[in-house]
Amino acid sequence: MENIRIIRTNSPKQKPDEKALGFGAIFTDHMFVMDYDIEDGWHNPRVEPYGPFAVEPSMMVFHYGQAIFEGMKAYRNKNGDPVVFRPLNGIARLNRSAERLCIPQVDEKLVWQGLKTLLDIDKDWIPTAEGTALYIRPLIISMDCSLGVRPSHTYRFFIILSPVGAYYAEGIKPVKIYVTDEYVRAVKGGMGFAKTAGNYAASLYAAEKAKEKGYTQVLWLDGCQHKYVEEVGTMNIFFKIDDTLVTPTLEVGSILGGITRDSVVTMAEHMGYKVEERLISIDEVYEAHKQGRLKEVFGTGTAAVISPVGVMCWDDNVIEINNNEMGEFSKLIYNKITGIQRGTEEDIFGWVKNIYE
Repeated sequence: MENIRIIRTNSPKQKPDEKALGFGAIFTDHMFVMDYDIEDGWHNPRVEPYGPFAVEPSMMVFHYGQAIFEGMKAYRNKNGDPVVFRPLNGIARLNRSAERLCIPQVDEKLVWQGLKTLLDIDKDWIPTAEGTALYIRPLIISMDCSLGVRPSHTYRFFIILSPVGAYYAEGIKPVKIYVTDEYVRAVKGGMGFAKTAGNYAASLYAAEKAKEKGYTQVLWLDGCQHKYVEEVGTMNIFFKIDDTLVTPTLEVGSILGGITRDSVVTMAEHMGYKVEERLISIDEVYEAHKQGRLKEVFGTGTAAVISPVGVMCWDDNVIEINNNEMGEFSKLIYNKITGIQRGTEEDIFGWVKNIYE
């Protein structure tokens, strides 16, 4: 494995107030970087001071969107060591996204070693206040300077770090979700399963329309029939109908396979809950609410972990879920996952990785 060079900053920044953290607006002193070209493959792995780098207006990422990224979080365990929640799953998913966008595969062991090196250097940036974490953003962009439509021959890989508070201003209070059957985020055969910049660009217009109506996020329906629930703009979605947990199946290929989603499914089944990964129509959701069988709705994602949904609007039909309060299961699963992340719950699944082990 190639050695990782370390170039430390000469101008360390002042640490932010942990009680006033937003999301993704503050960055640590250093970043991990490596480059790719056809002759040398991925090479020159290094930790260097966080900062800008020179680009040209013709760089292909600006024109053709070859950009993928991941999201993970680091915490302090009860011994004070930096730990990361399911990092190897995130790195593996990065490679799945890379394959779809014709980006060369990264050495997953090297990326993990690079992340551990970076976290060791910037470990003092990991906040410890309730609800905070150090957000980890790996990303790859195409670097060729060319206006020809083709995969790039050169790339740059980064990992940047950001101390964060709650993703939503509401924290873990219930959010309001607007169901759109007018706009489409992804379709079968497209890139919906990949964590690529274009998927998020596709979501912005509908999200802004939802915010104008007073809603936090958009719930997407399938792109063909506008009938089946897929995901929220930044989260996978779950419905607790009677005593069964239902979440849209990943088999359609237009939904991101969320790591928090997988954690919820795994943990719920371990605790004895019935979980169904299947097609679920928006009509079924509303009918379950009408019958009093829709007990809880919540989203899952790295950034927010669990976001209970208190209000949904579809076709001007507004429903309130669980009296617009966080449900018992949502609260239980949130406490279980965050407890594992912070070391107060036993990690029976081996999800948390200590950077010193």
